[in-house]
Amino acid sequence: QVQLVESGGGLVHAGESLRLSCAASGRISSIKSLGWYRQAPGKERELVAQITGDVNTDYADSVKGRFTISRDYAKNTVYLQMNSLMPEDTAVYYCRVQRTNLGLTYIYWGQGTQVTVSS
Repeated sequence: QVQLVESGGGLVHAGESLRLSCAASGRISSIKSLGWYRQAPGKERELVAQITGDVNTDYADSVKGRFTISRDYAKNTVYLQMNSLMPEDTAVYYCRVQRTNLGLTYIYWGQGTQVTVSS
């Protein structure tokens, strides 16, 4: 099992920044990828950013150039630095971890953290 604890959400004005953190514990040695997803009211959950290994990253087109995902192995933590926030970034942000073991894939989700961007 993998436990995820998120932090860093809040209320900001458009143009400001936030950094989300997601600390993982438990069976973290076989983690394949870490990512951030978000879900706005009335919308489906969508991928925001994902990191596999140290440098392989993927971003949603809507956040490219504004958001940066990174991981700290020593702290078992994945971060999402969000700059130039816009009202349309308002959503609940979820940390997601994918691990593999003996050919099986396991997905874990954090509890979610609210990000609200006012205009």
